[in-house]
Amino acid sequence: MVDVKGRWALVTGGARGIGRLVSLFLAERGCNIILQSRKKEHADKVKAEVEAFGVKCIPVEAELSDLDSVKSMLDEIDSLGVRVDIVMNNAGMQVAYRTEWLKTPVEDYTKSFLINTTAPMMICYHFLPGMIEKGFGRIVNTTSGIALEPEQAGYSASKAALNKVTIDIGSKLQGTDVMINLTDPGWCRTDLGGPNAPNAPESSIPGVVVGAFVDDKKSGRIFGAGLFYDMTLEQAVEKAHSMCSPY
Repeated sequence: MVDVKGRWALVTGGARGIGRLVSLFLAERGCNIILQSRKKEHADKVKAEVEAFGVKCIPVEAELSDLDSVKSMLDEIDSLGVRVDIVMNNAGMQVAYRTEWLKTPVEDYTKSFLINTTAPMMICYHFLPGMIEKGFGRIVNTTSGIALEPEQAGYSASKAALNKVTIDIGSKLQGTDVMINLTDPGWCRTDLGGPNAPNAPESSIPGVVVGAFVDDKKSGRIFGAGLFYDMTLEQAVEKAHSMCSPY
């Protein structure tokens, strides 16, 4: 199992919901956090919570639907002079639920793909070369299990695209200590999931973070949080190691 103590992790959407829980989970184990949110001040509370574990926390801001903003964030991270070993692409957006799904507007697709596919992959492509050069890295991209719901077509299609490119990239990394995998938190009561979701955000732990701790050189898997309910991290990692990659 990977020891994250002293490493640096970028957590997108880290100021609330599942992103906040991911940040705290990593920080509790000694990992320094770069905390992305739309505005740095949104991260003030979580920054204090993270630093209470005795680690460093640096807020950065980016509007993920604005690719220039994403690039500026990446440039800012580069200027910090730290090595990012872990990327948790947690941030995402469900733009709308279209009861009249045959009238789904084009904008549902364009905005969904910017936030849920293009921005996360910009981040992946930015950090992967350094990870490959150093021989270590973990990327966890957040997907969704939504299926057979044309009411959420833009969202589900953007997540399907993220799955595809993550799995394809993983085929190039298979057998190395640079690993890229996916996680599905399940339907949780977050700003994205809404108040009627059946699961508490806490139920996603440790499933949503296990991809940062696996150490078996396998990429391209989807770690559904429901597979790891009520497990310790050690148990979750052992189960994740038993899961086959798609290659």
